[in-house]
Amino acid sequence: MHNDSAAQSRPVGDEHTRPPLIVILGPTGVGKTELSIELCKMLNGEVISADSRQIYRGMDIGTAKATPAEQAAAPHHLLDIRDPDEVLTVAEYQQLAYATIDAIHRRGAIPLLVGGTALYIRAVVEGLRIPTAPPDPILRAELEERLATAGVEALFRQLAALDPATAAQIDARNPRRVLRALEIFLLTGKPKIELEGADPPPYRILMIGLTRPRAALYQRIDRRVDAMLAAGLVKETQRLLDAGYDPRLPAMTSLGYRECIDYLAGRCDLAAAAERIKTETHRYVRHQTTWFRKLRAIHWFDLETTANEQIVDFVVGWLEHKTSTE
Repeated sequence: MHNDSAAQSRPVGDEHTRPPLIVILGPTGVGKTELSIELCKMLNGEVISADSRQIYRGMDIGTAKATPAEQAAAPHHLLDIRDPDEVLTVAEYQQLAYATIDAIHRRGAIPLLVGGTALYIRAVVEGLRIPTAPPDPILRAELEERLATAGVEALFRQLAALDPATAAQIDARNPRRVLRALEIFLLTGKPKIELEGADPPPYRILMIGLTRPRAALYQRIDRRVDAMLAAGLVKETQRLLDAGYDPRLPAMTSLGYRECIDYLAGRCDLAAAAERIKTETHRYVRHQTTWFRKLRAIHWFDLETTANEQIVDFVVGWLEHKTSTE
């Protein structure tokens, strides 16, 4: 089904006999961690992180990773699974998530997929078929060199000539997307969009979305940024640099770290770095909101007006089939 051994053993059946999967999503800083731990304690639950930055070892403060105390309160999975200079593809994440969900079910526990990376969540709950192509380092190096010398426009022209259907659907200015689409066609002979689709997993899924009014969320974010800096975000960034991680790595250019790198390089003072982290996080929240709109059947709760206990009651009712959410 998903080309993994765990998928072969997944039960099928009518909606209420399928094993449950609870999804807790929402923008950064909204309060996902606190609610998920409460749910885990109440439901014998385990958290599967759906955060594309919390996968990295040594990046704890800047990614707002669950603290050791929080991880002791509830089992957490898919944290610290890559070094900052390693790649985790969405396809790899999807397979790890399915294997983890199935292992949690076998333990008789409830899996909670928790995070703010919409593509990770979509990959799991919609069962996105993500095109894979056998690795070919020589072809990848050639395409990377062409990208560097001729620019994304040249790669897009070739893609449009070979695979016009995919070219018509992707952002011609996004070098990673263009390069990958061209690479897939050259390796498989098939259009990327032909290889895509969805194969939903046989879980009974409840999607819980957490939100707050924009002003309240921004205040929480700003307080959290101040707390991160007080907790040693600059020192964490320096440790990563001292360990030899290139400041240009995708992990190192993520929110919080890139601003601390600028501060450490003398390009700005700490107050300016803090202000930029806050501003960029506000911008990121707006992007997250856009991405979440692509997900269907989310039950949204405003945490300024709804207590966590009410959400826990809602989830318990759903698990007991008292709440119809379909």
